[in-house]
Amino acid sequence: MRKTLYIIGLSFFVFSCTSQKNMKQNASRTNKQVVQPKTPVAKIPNEKPKPQITHEGGVDFFTTNIADATKNNNTISYGSIVSAKPAGYKVVKTYFPALGQNFRQRYLILHYTALPDDKSITVLTQQEVSAHYLVNNTGDNEIYQLVDENKRAYHAGVSSWRSDKNLNDTSIGIEIVNAGFRTDSAKTRVFAAFSDDQIKKVAALAKDIITRYQIPATNVLAHSDIAATRKQDPGPLFPWKKLYDEYQIGMWYDEAAKQTFLTQAQTDFTTRYSEPAFIFMIQTALQKFGYGLELTGAWDDSTKKTIEAFQYHFRPEKYDGIMDAETWAILQALNQKYPIK
Repeated sequence: MRKTLYIIGLSFFVFSCTSQKNMKQNASRTNKQVVQPKTPVAKIPNEKPKPQITHEGGVDFFTTNIADATKNNNTISYGSIVSAKPAGYKVVKTYFPALGQNFRQRYLILHYTALPDDKSITVLTQQEVSAHYLVNNTGDNEIYQLVDENKRAYHAGVSSWRSDKNLNDTSIGIEIVNAGFRTDSAKTRVFAAFSDDQIKKVAALAKDIITRYQIPATNVLAHSDIAATRKQDPGPLFPWKKLYDEYQIGMWYDEAAKQTFLTQAQTDFTTRYSEPAFIFMIQTALQKFGYGLELTGAWDDSTKKTIEAFQYHFRPEKYDGIMDAETWAILQALNQKYPIK
């Protein structure tokens, strides 16, 4: 009997040890990290070969547009490609660039500094206001760049045009050294002229910017256009028509279209000038063109300042802020030529 119990106990002990050893081996196998083979990324079928990224001075550039320009898409990098550098990881450009992209720079806004050259430089570089470029009035061939085009400059402030607001986010700003205006004894603003050298610089600079970023004519604007109730620059002596005629920059109306609208406009102003419905219609036309204006049906201060801003740009011979038949005809001709798409 003892011998039998001894054999049973020995068998149990051997089985127990064997089980524990197997459990330890299984646990050891489980704790070992299983390395999965790297799954290769499938190539995109029928993908056209892309131009190479160029390397210069330790940075990358991509200087070819392979996107659909008709959709306003563009893959060109005019500066170096900015990339993340996450700790412990490598960012690669194996599939760079994606086709669906365009530029942040959608507007070009023109200003005057209302200061001489030296003070303009100080204010625009040392204070909380800036622009991407400063056009001096010293008669040389230099244009000062103050802010990287890929960064926001603080030049537009509270602003809007059509459906867009806060245009610092989407614009390039050009400041032009100019004295601005003084007020005469009749409390009329008398504006300072721009030199021919400055206008040539502005035209060359603007043409380069709008060509590179595909900025449409409707988005080449005055500061007074995008902030009509508080700004006047670059004022009525800035030659918008010259830039349009000689350099194909910005907007201008067709004279024939203006004349077509003028006859009816003269009749409207003879019979309907004070009607709220007529005022509302003019305010709607200003808003449709792009100005941030509330529709009140009254010739209020905001409407007067908006009309004044419109006249600075498109009817500089008269900028009293009072809507007349010719200003109304010009506005209608512009809305016909540059409809919102």
